[in-house]
Amino acid sequence: MAASQGLSKSTISTVWKSHNIKPHRTKTFKLSRDPRFLEKLTDVVGLYLNPPQEAIVLCVDEKSQIQALDRTQPGLPIKKGRCGTMTHDYKRHGTTTLFAALEVATGKILATHSKRRRRVEFLDFMDRLTAAFPNRQLNVILDNLSTHKKNEEWLKAHPNVKFHFTPTSASWLTMLS
Repeated sequence: MAASQGLSKSTISTVWKSHNIKPHRTKTFKLSRDPRFLEKLTDVVGLYLNPPQEAIVLCVDEKSQIQALDRTQPGLPIKKGRCGTMTHDYKRHGTTTLFAALEVATGKILATHSKRRRRVEFLDFMDRLTAAFPNRQLNVILDNLSTHKKNEEWLKAHPNVKFHFTPTSASWLTMLS
């Protein structure tokens, strides 16, 4: 920009600073084109603002390809006059997938990890959630990952669980995002 305007780099920098312009920091927003956007948005926001009586509202998401690392030696504990220590090197143990559920009313997080991120592992996690809240109605807010969809058989076997999906390109609606 400086060369194209015939100015020095420091002049451009001064002008940017004086107007709080930060071109290196972009803010973007992807507009959802989901034909059911309003319906899904209303459903999810309604669960947050007015959850069903006696029901549990959970936001569920997963993070894949987390490196499973372990230090090569145990660290030394904190002592008077000395910080705790740990080695700088580590052993790799592959990757793992973290599955987590946030209980909206209490902020409690239930989590587990698995080697893979498939429908099987997702439904195993859902089985853990239903076991953690026996005989309770569960309203589960999910994004549109393919493993979250087409689980009709599992839902038939668990009539106390209802899935609520965020609109496409709007996973920011889950409180775990």
